[in-house]
Amino acid sequence: MSARFRFTIAATDGAARTGGIEMRRGTIATPAFMPVGTAATVKAMKPADVRATGADIILGNTYHLMLRPGAERVARLGGLHAMMGWERPILTDSGGYQVMSLSALTKQSEQGVSFASHVDGSRHMLAPERSMEIQRLLGSDVVMAFDECTPWPATHEQAERSMERSMRWAARSRAAFDAGGDHAAGAALFGIQQGSTFADLRQRSADALTEIGFDGYAVGGLAVGEGQAEMLRTLDFAAAMLPATSPRYLMGVGKPDDIVAAVERGIDMFDCVLPTRSGRNGQAFTWDGPLNIRNARFAEDREPLDPGSPVAGWSRAYLHHLVRSGEMLGAMLMTEHNLWFYQEVMRGLREAIRAGRLSGWAEAFRARYRVRLPVPA
Repeated sequence: MSARFRFTIAATDGAARTGGIEMRRGTIATPAFMPVGTAATVKAMKPADVRATGADIILGNTYHLMLRPGAERVARLGGLHAMMGWERPILTDSGGYQVMSLSALTKQSEQGVSFASHVDGSRHMLAPERSMEIQRLLGSDVVMAFDECTPWPATHEQAERSMERSMRWAARSRAAFDAGGDHAAGAALFGIQQGSTFADLRQRSADALTEIGFDGYAVGGLAVGEGQAEMLRTLDFAAAMLPATSPRYLMGVGKPDDIVAAVERGIDMFDCVLPTRSGRNGQAFTWDGPLNIRNARFAEDREPLDPGSPVAGWSRAYLHHLVRSGEMLGAMLMTEHNLWFYQEVMRGLREAIRAGRLSGWAEAFRARYRVRLPVPA
């Protein structure tokens, strides 16, 4: 592990764990939710307000930042932290998923992925070595290995080929990261498990990553269209295959009920655009389930979204008006509420694990949130 990265587990409850990740820019309480700051900004939020919701770490996106303003420019401006005014840890993804999902013209090879920018059509090559270089220029605290995101659905043969390439890229990512000098000494590198929904491939991937050695391990290739039930069935075996002494990160997840179920299965870290994207589009997450504030029934509702919310000073009726009118303040307040709610869910999970009552907490959460999920295997 990096000299400036330490993961501790303070308590467990079944497969769930709570603890912290100590890094040079601060401690991340786990289980943790990372707001997504794709283009060096958590949309509709100032950094201090993101921190005030309870976020210990945010996520930046290698693909978007390499295209604009450019990783070299970010480095000249002092790095991502200085440029955006966020002093705590930042995790950057590798860019692999966006290359394959956003670019119209891609060509994959053993070297990497050649693609056309979705911004201006310019051609680029993203390979493990370039991904590590970009994340180093950004000054990321947690760097993600470059991988191939296996599409859904995939046959066993397709998933196997994709997973094996990702493992070869993981080894190249490790070597390129370690050559990063001072940045490597102060940052952490996470490997990404692949294998789609096949247990044997997930095990082979976990074994390969463990042999290479990483500070943390992500479960990749889920939340790509397989549905919640299949995702949770895969997590029933995939999470436990990863080292118990390292943090486990489920990429791109998810809805509050997804997160609760994944924590029950041993996941420690999450990210998702849902709280910010949904907020901008008029959906609020609450303990009683999601609310579409655009609905006419809120037009004269004087109650807040939640009495404890940082936007409790404004009524649902006012938020309804702002969102329906397309006012910028509506997106800002709805986003702030959603990020706060996600952090409240994480806080509740951590407290329940410490108290040894996660099962009861999760059951009560689901009953009020009105969802029924399969229990962990």
